[in-house]
Amino acid sequence: MSVRRLADDSVQPQGFAFDRNFTAQAKTWVKKYPKGREQSAVIPLLMLAQEQEGWVTKAAIEHVADMLRMPYIRALEVATFYTQFQLKPVGTRAHIQVCGTTPCMLRGSEELMDVCRKKINPEPFKTNEEGTLSWEEVECQGACVNAPMVIIFKDAYEDLTPERLAEIIDEFEAGKGADVPTGPQNGRTFSAPISGQVTLTEDPSVKKNSKATAKGKAAAAKKGPEADEPGHPKSGAEGALGTSRPVAPGNAKNDKAAAREKGTAAVPADAGSRPAKAAAGASKTGAAPLLDDKNRPAAVEKPASPDDLKLISGVGPALERKLNDLGIYTYKQVASWKKAEREWVDGYLSFKGRIDRDDWVRQAKALAKGGRDEYVRVFGKEPR
Repeated sequence: MSVRRLADDSVQPQGFAFDRNFTAQAKTWVKKYPKGREQSAVIPLLMLAQEQEGWVTKAAIEHVADMLRMPYIRALEVATFYTQFQLKPVGTRAHIQVCGTTPCMLRGSEELMDVCRKKINPEPFKTNEEGTLSWEEVECQGACVNAPMVIIFKDAYEDLTPERLAEIIDEFEAGKGADVPTGPQNGRTFSAPISGQVTLTEDPSVKKNSKATAKGKAAAAKKGPEADEPGHPKSGAEGALGTSRPVAPGNAKNDKAAAREKGTAAVPADAGSRPAKAAAGASKTGAAPLLDDKNRPAAVEKPASPDDLKLISGVGPALERKLNDLGIYTYKQVASWKKAEREWVDGYLSFKGRIDRDDWVRQAKALAKGGRDEYVRVFGKEPR
């Protein structure tokens, strides 16, 4: 590992102090550790200092050490060991870390570094003339399936081409970096196959029900002719419904399995004697919710300026398009979802509870109320 030293005193500021926002975050981090173990917060506090200043200064290291009542040398050891800490001034608008490990190298990371050399500086760790941009090559950043990729400050930009990276650099240089969508840049959803899902394409419950239906078919065959055959007691009105195979009567699992094959909704025998359940719960049985279900969130016409739904943590470009296809364009719509509507969207997108886990509704309420400022006030961090 190369030796990492602090920047020259000529560029070191005289002092450091967390601002009001970062002071609150620092105190929150310290409280996460048991009494007597507060020094364990040294890494997150140094990261907060870097986020505030753009790099880790000598004064910031000493300030963090004082907060945690630890010797300066211990905090210095941490700052100089981990390459995530920038010990010299970097670009004020973007510091681009290009992954050069084998998967990214095989997928074109050298071309990405050529873009950085051309648009920023021929040498890493040196800024452009304006001091707004800088870059470096780093080791694996943990998104090999989305290679090649870069990280700018704390956000990852994946599935890059040289042309796309050049566009991203221009956006940050223009002060519009916050508008650049993070994650995959080719439309894929997270690390899913770009061509679509190729594994786990069938719901295990469907196979289970199919086996149960097969047993019912074998049992019916022993009793006599099938419903579609002449002379069968059910070959009249019931046969006209187009039943393609016998189903054991009174078996709810078999009724649902047969309905799945026909693409129709199964009607339980006791439907008139008990309350009907909403189709939003259909995802629990493996079937996708119906588009005309009453619990589907109300759609709206596309506004002249739709909200950027990607600011909701968990929503990427591909997912935003799916929501738009459902007529969902604004934070206010998402913020108004009740439980049944959340369950319908969750089932439609096959999320298995992710909407509630990521707390989309609370995020949307904050964004609808006051945009990024309100989001930061509520969650203590920038959206995305």
